[in-house]
Amino acid sequence: MTPARLLHPRSVFAVTGVCFAAIALTIVLWGAFPADKLIRDSLLNIAGPTVVSIFRVFNLAGDWRGLVPGTLLLFVLFPRARERWWIWVALMLAAPLCEWTLKQVFMRPRPENLSFSFPSGHSTAAAAFFGAVIYLCGSLPGRWRDLVRAFAAVMIVLVGLARVILRAHWPSDVVAGFALGLILATLASALAAQPDGVQTPGRA
Repeated sequence: MTPARLLHPRSVFAVTGVCFAAIALTIVLWGAFPADKLIRDSLLNIAGPTVVSIFRVFNLAGDWRGLVPGTLLLFVLFPRARERWWIWVALMLAAPLCEWTLKQVFMRPRPENLSFSFPSGHSTAAAAFFGAVIYLCGSLPGRWRDLVRAFAAVMIVLVGLARVILRAHWPSDVVAGFALGLILATLASALAAQPDGVQTPGRA
């Protein structure tokens, strides 16, 4: 399958939807994801003070301190973002609303306290934002487009790793957040790609 087919909204929506549903069903039925403890312990074993400090910086890309200026930067860099700015603003507002609502539904405790953790809010927001970047940079020349998309994908992963290394989430919370954020970004991208309904004169 070609990269273009993989990035098609229907493909992304299908894969991320199945991923989120599978993790959620596992949590409901068994209360834990089988590999959670192993992956978490492995990451914490290599997370010395320097690593933790570095990932505190990456963590900013998943909260308002990074996302508010990042969203404004999208409007500066991408004319496509400015054309339908309300879609991207709605995306960044929908991400925290959706993850907060799902936390109240699943009520899964965090690894080290009793506040709710499923899905990860930072991971959801990062996947929504950088998912939007992956769509919007489609207008760039080939090499730059590929570099920006690779950077966006790496940033999503780094935010997710930060949430585990900073002891805030189980790995499955993070992966579910990725899936949810990409679902929302895919919906926003599909809406942005719709014709505006204005007919060309003479073609009515």
